[in-house]
Amino acid sequence: MLFREPPIVEATVFATLPEAYLEPPNTEWADGQASAPRHPLLEGPVFDRDGTFYFTDIPAGRIFRVPPGGEVTLLTEYDGWPNGLKFHRDGRLFVADNKHGIMLVDPVNGRVTPYLQRAHLERFRGVNDLCFDDAGNLYFTDQGNTGLDDPTGRVFRVAADGTIQCILSNVPSPNGIVVTPDGRLLFVAAMRANSIWRVPLLKHGAPCKAGNFIQLSGGGGPDGIALMEDGGLAIAHIGLGTVWIFDAAGRPIEQVRSPAGQATTNIAFGGPDRRDLYITEAATASILVARTSGAGARLFSHS
Repeated sequence: MLFREPPIVEATVFATLPEAYLEPPNTEWADGQASAPRHPLLEGPVFDRDGTFYFTDIPAGRIFRVPPGGEVTLLTEYDGWPNGLKFHRDGRLFVADNKHGIMLVDPVNGRVTPYLQRAHLERFRGVNDLCFDDAGNLYFTDQGNTGLDDPTGRVFRVAADGTIQCILSNVPSPNGIVVTPDGRLLFVAAMRANSIWRVPLLKHGAPCKAGNFIQLSGGGGPDGIALMEDGGLAIAHIGLGTVWIFDAAGRPIEQVRSPAGQATTNIAFGGPDRRDLYITEAATASILVARTSGAGARLFSHS
């Protein structure tokens, strides 16, 4: 970044994973990572309409929830690698499962069922995160093990009528993803390029003149991202213990710092005015919270 360092906001710990779930998972997912993480890896923060908070533990195949004023409890544990979570307007909870594809989980009883495991008979490489526009079109990243050495990560769009299309196929490790409510502008975290791509969308979701919108440095790159109400972005920068807040023009206006570990993986806005920023911190299995100057955008699930 070529801007002056923005003001710092210190986060606090909102919740931690119960001790019963801190045992290092011994899974195929952990074995397949170059850095071989041997601890829970929290991801996918999201709120339902009632204010219940949900998040995932990827290697252990777990999804947790925290009701308002309550404690962390296990919703479900299954043979999968759940990463991103998003609610549909109709109450369904969608899961970007790195092992199986796009799944659905019942937020009441935790039952997990497939939604989309192939695109035109082809298996996904390893989906990561997802979002909806206000028309109900679903966008998700298919990251797999792509990077600068293999810039073939993909972004898919599933129209509300079920039509599937690959709209990007050259992203070095696509991770977090958000779309403007009108479905005309997409932002993708190109993690291994340490950048945020800005992708204008034509009618029916075709990309047009994608560009590099924000270039970060250091850490492990941008992970989860969230759209701000004013069109800006909040970016979880893993490896720096930081969430950057940018305005709609791409200028940094705030930095939220972790009081715990440096593995700030993903983010979600909550609270009545959507100015409470909740952050999953994987290294310490913690959920952090900070008060930001701007509000997060209203999600499809809440509109």
